[in-house]
Amino acid sequence: MTRETRSLPAHAPGAVDTPFVIKGYDEVVTHDTLWDAHSHPFHELLWNERGASSAVVGERVWTITPALGLWMPAGTLHSGSAAAGTWFRASFFGFRTTSSISDTPVAVEITPLLRLLLERLGEPGLAASSRAATEALVLDVLAPSPRELLVQVPTSGLLRPIADAVREDPGDRRTLADWASELGVSTRTVTRAFSAETGTSFVRWVATVRAQHAIGLLTRGWDVESVVQYEGLEPARREHAPDAARPPYGRRREWSDRP
Repeated sequence: MTRETRSLPAHAPGAVDTPFVIKGYDEVVTHDTLWDAHSHPFHELLWNERGASSAVVGERVWTITPALGLWMPAGTLHSGSAAAGTWFRASFFGFRTTSSISDTPVAVEITPLLRLLLERLGEPGLAASSRAATEALVLDVLAPSPRELLVQVPTSGLLRPIADAVREDPGDRRTLADWASELGVSTRTVTRAFSAETGTSFVRWVATVRAQHAIGLLTRGWDVESVVQYEGLEPARREHAPDAARPPYGRRREWSDRP
């Protein structure tokens, strides 16, 4: 399949005049698409109407779905990717007309109320007074979420072979003991290194990588049981992956819908 790479400039916060409060954009990408590292002069809320995409800041990788968006503060250098068919949305928040909900990227739950408010701002002919009232409501309900699909990628010489192998093949069944043996170190050394670099254990880190990958497969049309078998997901993950991949609270919009 054809892959498209897009390049955008890197702007400092407020470097370009953005007189709006909230401005929306959406697109269905027809090819697998990569965005090179860039930054915006405004704050940005990334979310999807259909499919899953990724955003990368440094060594942190977030998965964005219809249920979980990502807040990107102005000036934050980031790259991204989306599979063909992904219908992504971005809401831009004026740097001088709004305040950032966080100094760093943070997940945002796309609740039914927030979704409806953001969609209303895209209605043609919306009166200025109605726009102002809706924007105020968006700013009132917008908040960081404790839920996120985030992988911190380790970069040390010890852990990089593990990270590369698992991210290339999330179904890799090698255990902590297997990796320690291959690397010629103790399991304790690998455990300490994972905790120091990622803030979590080897087992949890692998499970999160698998969950991110599983969501990508689900949004490409794989059925849940096939994904579970391919990824070797535990029962808890089996329930978690499809929930994160589809719109929240029983929304009935089909994946095949197009704008």
